Amino acid sequence: AGPLPPRRGAALGRLSGGPGPEVRGASGLLSDADSGAVLFDKAAREPVAPASLTKIATAILAIEGTDLGRWVESDVDSRTMHDSSLMGLLPGDCFTVADLLHGLMLPSGNDAALALGRHLAGSDSEFVVAMNTLLHRLGLEDTSFANPHGLDEAGHHASAYDLAMLARYGMTLPEFEAIVGKTYWAAHGSRTLTMNNGNYLLGSYPDVDGVKTGFTESAGLTLVASATRDERRLFVVLLNAPNRFAEARWLFDWAFEEHLWPE
Repeated sequence: AGPLPPRRGAALGRLSGGPGPEVRGASGLLSDADSGAVLFDKAAREPVAPASLTKIATAILAIEGTDLGRWVESDVDSRTMHDSSLMGLLPGDCFTVADLLHGLMLPSGNDAALALGRHLAGSDSEFVVAMNTLLHRLGLEDTSFANPHGLDEAGHHASAYDLAMLARYGMTLPEFEAIVGKTYWAAHGSRTLTMNNGNYLLGSYPDVDGVKTGFTESAGLTLVASATRDERRLFVVLLNAPNRFAEARWLFDWAFEEHLWPE
């Protein structure tokens, strides 16, 4: 499934080319996918609330843990999930795992996160165990998850560095890469649900090809974005960043156009 992220202790030093642009977000990181090298960081090891960036881990576990064509019957009622981003599941709905993954990653459905976790592990608590086992497997020690969707909860936090490495791993999975690069999906299950991607960099910044946005009151606006140009993929992570899309563009522009890459 591609190279694993480097273990904790990997250098956070920048490559040559001088400092990157300043960002106003509370923490952030710009990294090279191939090497894992960090070009820019701001409090990149500081654990903070990640909001729906959590769903990157949920998607990875679903892709690695089950057949995407398997049908899942929902026991989730999105009508009771107030102040949540939703796919729109109702009790008794039947959709494939692939449809639920699109509902998870495009409209950022908290209901889809619960349905996938229960399908995979049998309960919310057991799925959280699997999520933290994934973090341990990838050597991501600044992050701990308490739920599959990213709503604010004690003990639920992540660092920008760990989120970049988690996304880096996710993008080595072809199914993950394909889903997070889509702007639209129609799920044809027991009902038809249409959904749009909340990552507005897709289609507005030509090189962006994923991955996830997030928001809660505690986390603020969050983003992990991937962009690929001339076969070089970069990741930007911005946490509690009111201008997340603009700052991601600035960071990608700097890296692709001004950064001095080693020969």
